Amino acid sequence: MNKYETVFILTPVLSDEQMKETVAKFTKLLTDKGAEIVNEETWGLKKMAYAIQKKSTGFYCLVEFNAEPEVIKTLETAFRRDEKVIRFQTVKLDKYAAAYAEKRRNKLSHKEEA
Repeated sequence: MNKYETVFILTPVLSDEQMKETVAKFTKLLTDKGAEIVNEETWGLKKMAYAIQKKSTGFYCLVEFNAEPEVIKTLETAFRRDEKVIRFQTVKLDKYAAAYAEKRRNKLSHKEEA
């Protein structure tokens, strides 16, 4: 299994509930295909550097997971089919990126405890 990180931007016209349902749909797709979700973060509504589909903001979401390479093709097909997704990018993490992601996760968890 490889370590992956995917960031996707959802359209800003969604309500918080619709946004959470959409994120849950993609994480369920991953777990159904045998992937293990390591971390899931919702960064909230952010301003984009440039307009995409005449929208200047979007809901940013990050999901870190361990999966087989075949799962990525299925996930990205689901992203393309969903009109709520404006942009997405999936990256395979090497050992340095995985170590950095873990360090960042630990830092975030210590902030939440304080």
